[in-house]
Amino acid sequence: MTSDTATQARHGEPVGERAPTWRERLRRYGYAAPRPADARDRLAPPFPPAGGSRVWGLFGLDSDDARRLGRLAGWGGPVLVALLAGLLRFWNLGSPHAVIFDETYYAKDAWSLYKLGYEGTWPEGANDTILDSPAAAPLSDAASYVVHPPVGKWVIAMGEAAFGLTPFGWRFMVAVLGTLSVLMLCRIGRRLFRSTALGCLAGALLAVDGLHLVMSRTALLDLVLMFFVLAAFGCLLADRDRARVRLAAALPDGRPDPSVGDRLRLGPRPWRLAAGICLGLACATKWNGLYILAAFGVLTVLWDAGARRAAGARHPYRSMLRRDAAPAFLSLVPVAGLVYLASWFGWFASRDGYFRTWAEGRRGLSPERLPVPFTDGIELPQFDMTWVPAPLRSLWHYEAEVYSFHVGLTSGHTYQSHPWSWLVTARPVSYFYESAERGEDGCTAEGGCAREVLALGTPLLWWAACFALLYCLYRWGLRRDWRAGAVLCGVAAGWLPWFLYQERTIFYFYAVVFVPFLCLAVAMTIGAVAGPPGSPERRRVAGVVASGVLVLLIVWNFVYFYPLYTGIQIPRDAWQDRMWLDTWI
Repeated sequence: MTSDTATQARHGEPVGERAPTWRERLRRYGYAAPRPADARDRLAPPFPPAGGSRVWGLFGLDSDDARRLGRLAGWGGPVLVALLAGLLRFWNLGSPHAVIFDETYYAKDAWSLYKLGYEGTWPEGANDTILDSPAAAPLSDAASYVVHPPVGKWVIAMGEAAFGLTPFGWRFMVAVLGTLSVLMLCRIGRRLFRSTALGCLAGALLAVDGLHLVMSRTALLDLVLMFFVLAAFGCLLADRDRARVRLAAALPDGRPDPSVGDRLRLGPRPWRLAAGICLGLACATKWNGLYILAAFGVLTVLWDAGARRAAGARHPYRSMLRRDAAPAFLSLVPVAGLVYLASWFGWFASRDGYFRTWAEGRRGLSPERLPVPFTDGIELPQFDMTWVPAPLRSLWHYEAEVYSFHVGLTSGHTYQSHPWSWLVTARPVSYFYESAERGEDGCTAEGGCAREVLALGTPLLWWAACFALLYCLYRWGLRRDWRAGAVLCGVAAGWLPWFLYQERTIFYFYAVVFVPFLCLAVAMTIGAVAGPPGSPERRRVAGVVASGVLVLLIVWNFVYFYPLYTGIQIPRDAWQDRMWLDTWI
């Protein structure tokens, strides 16, 4: 008996037939799906048939009712998850009744934009006046020097315009965007994984992340930035699907065709244009949106190259550069730049904004430096720039000064941290803390009480995300899974640029920008643990149980830390029990 026939006999296979390859053996156990025979299915894989799950049959529903419920679940599930997230974010939103952490800048700047169109100045003690009597807010029309673009502050101002200069008012719109981001992530996950369950799981994980919750209940800019970044990612994902559908529709008989893959023009791409607008709004909230713009720009053209390869292109990257790269650039970079300029409309419309009239009487740009890296301290030659409108030259000078401030911000802070420590939640940020002895402020505990708002991600979720990112690296690097690559791109774009500025004063809460992508990574890993449909029943059951246990532990962990996320008063001993690491204090 030959070695092949011996192997066949040992595995219970008919002797004499061809032995299955290792790929076929992996597919038998659910580790790799067989490649679709039709190139159109590779380009535009359909969603699983609505109602195809046997779960609906347990309720006695026929196939038509199951299909209708399956279609409703595509939106109904995400909406239910978003409602839960909204309840958590809006419940007692005005507490603490205080100006916490950097709300002292952004809440007042937002009100100033609403009233003046630019950031005015506030006297010492303005916070106390605002909390006691918002109508007596002591705003001066003298221009104030600020170091962030205006979009995030305009968003905060919308809530203040509706509800006044109160903690609820300046937190309202941030809570709205936090809730909507959960809804978006459910839909994005559904499209990314072709699974409503995994999409809703990703959104639910975001809903119970402590950092996302705290940032959704605080008037800072980073949650606004995260919202626009996630919206841009969703737009590019929709654009990817539409482009691949066009290529699939052009293929004759579903077979790859070089004439289609190499030559077909994909026509108007409104979703990519929408992504450019969202990325412009992100950059006009905080400047680190520029890194995300660059990363997403590379991602979308690589998706085009992959689509052309699947359609049969002989030279997919060359075809992408010829057909897609220039339109992609025009849809993203100039559009984002125009949106950024437009966001300064209040500053342009006034004559009292900071540096608004700097260029009047000057012929050049900033006399000291350009607002780009590697030029600090270099004297620049001056040219006659009067052909550039004076307001634009004034804005250029303002941005040069802001850049100098940002790169020179090295003063120490109690809660600063290095980006390498963010994924393990080594140093959270305390936004608010109050302690009370027994008998004070309703405290009944023998050892006293404590209230805190701590910007801390749900620890078990973040620690699970560390392993999930390793799994995504495996899927992307060794299995060429584009979904894992997309998730990793989102994390890298929001995280890795901060390693360039480790001497700068930076904080853990900046990581909220890539929290949705961590949740996608965990959801993808949980889906792999649960196993794909068609896996052996025993493995499927074990995987679902293990996945369920992990999700329940994450939810329990969120509930356990919930008082620290919302400033609920608890006994001091209970507060101390929640300080799992010494660096959290």
